[in-house]
Amino acid sequence: MILYTTVATDRDIQQIMALQQLNLPQNLSPEQKNSQGFVTVIHSFATLKKMNDAEASIVAKDGDQVIGYLLAMTTHTRHDIPVLIPMFQAFDEVIYEGQKISSFKYLVVGQVCIAEAYRGRRILDDCYTAYKKHFENMYDFAITEIHTTNRRSINAHARIGFKLIHTYTDPHGDTWEIVIWDWRNKNQIPATTL
Repeated sequence: MILYTTVATDRDIQQIMALQQLNLPQNLSPEQKNSQGFVTVIHSFATLKKMNDAEASIVAKDGDQVIGYLLAMTTHTRHDIPVLIPMFQAFDEVIYEGQKISSFKYLVVGQVCIAEAYRGRRILDDCYTAYKKHFENMYDFAITEIHTTNRRSINAHARIGFKLIHTYTDPHGDTWEIVIWDWRNKNQIPATTL
């Protein structure tokens, strides 16, 4: 039985880091990246600990093993991961419902990953259900960016209910889709495609 809970121990963080390493683009074949998706950012233990101290991330566990995670990132850690600074700068400028994203109280999905052996079992959906239940009364919405080549992630986030609001190219030439899962509308119908 899979348990969905918040990160509670240093061991949880270490297991997140191990799962992250397995799913970085440099550790996957082109076929794996295309069919299974990938994660982009490498987090240090100290950064994950700081993020978790601000808002506890969600993990899926099979017994005592982390088999999936959904990181919570607040604006307080926006300068801790240099590669994500362009994302936060985009949030400062992007308009959503007539206001800049930065004027809302939002939570960033810092990264999401499910262990390969557990994919296709809707564990991502259940992680997001736990994420929303844990945070929806504190934040207006969850927001993240997804690399445009990561079609599996884009499609999965659309299934969850995320909607595309902006596309931009970062200083390194990578193109990203900014997507939002708005929690203020309790009757929101999930999008089927982006």
